[in-house]
Amino acid sequence: MDRVDYESLIIQDLLNFHRDKSLNISPWYQRRSVWSDPQKAYLINTIFEQKPVPSLYVRHQIDVDAERSIKEVVDGQQRIRSILSYREDEFAARHPDHKRKVKYSELTKVQRETFVATKLSVGYLIGAQDQDVIEIFGRINSISKTLNPQEKRNAQYSGDFKQLSLRQAAERLPFWRSTDIFTAIDISRMQEVQFVSDLAINMINGLSDFSATAIDKFYRANDADFAQVDDVSQRMEALFAKLAIVPAAAFKDTVFKQYQLAFSLMVVVDRIRAQNPTAEKIEAVIRDIDAKVSAFQELAVRTDEQSTFIEGFTGGNLHRIKSRTIRDQAIAAAF
Repeated sequence: MDRVDYESLIIQDLLNFHRDKSLNISPWYQRRSVWSDPQKAYLINTIFEQKPVPSLYVRHQIDVDAERSIKEVVDGQQRIRSILSYREDEFAARHPDHKRKVKYSELTKVQRETFVATKLSVGYLIGAQDQDVIEIFGRINSISKTLNPQEKRNAQYSGDFKQLSLRQAAERLPFWRSTDIFTAIDISRMQEVQFVSDLAINMINGLSDFSATAIDKFYRANDADFAQVDDVSQRMEALFAKLAIVPAAAFKDTVFKQYQLAFSLMVVVDRIRAQNPTAEKIEAVIRDIDAKVSAFQELAVRTDEQSTFIEGFTGGNLHRIKSRTIRDQAIAAAF
């Protein structure tokens, strides 16, 4: 192979290539179309939101006898199929300017123009032989690291619930950083996204045990459509708006720096939202409970009530329902 030339083309170019049959999206080594509608809709939403889309890789060949250019998709078949499918009105996707998912025909003229004018990065493989293409295809589609449960969910699902969790987790980045609830490594491995997912489930279903399997099931059940997306989004916005006013030191310098304890605080604050607890009251509750934990830990002999309290706020099973219930009751009582 001679080289890889990176260029930009717009979505309308792809549509034109497909229309004039100069784009081969099904070479013999490619998989068939396997993306679900939620996965396709997630890509279209990514385009609408003007977020990065991975580069496409195309082997560019010239048919001298026919005097025409042939473009063979080496990597990006699913993305291209999704774009073509959306243009044909085969599914709906979420657009930031629409309250519900919309098909291409439901976009305004300006929105359609913006969509088809979106630039995509393309790496053209110049002089690539079949052996080169197979090697490159294998390299691009190989995975070198072991994925944790949340990274697997992120790879497998693309619907409204995943998008809610990603969006809410990303918007809280200043909060995670200022409070040290999640480290940079935690965030790089999507632990804060799992946290937000679990929080959303508890907001909807009430206090429950942490279960990776239960979170998987919730992602699966709400991949095509998540009916409570607006309600949960509004509740999280209101919750974190309050927490953002609380001095970061209230988390950073107390037991609530642990994400399991911060989780319990958030569940309670959301549940009593009708009482409209102030940031000052939230900080006072944090300080009060932190002082109790320190005081009870120093006791040589504890009452059963004090021992139960300590069990809920320390130890290695803070994510289980028993500890969550103890904390939930204690935090709620403090308010």
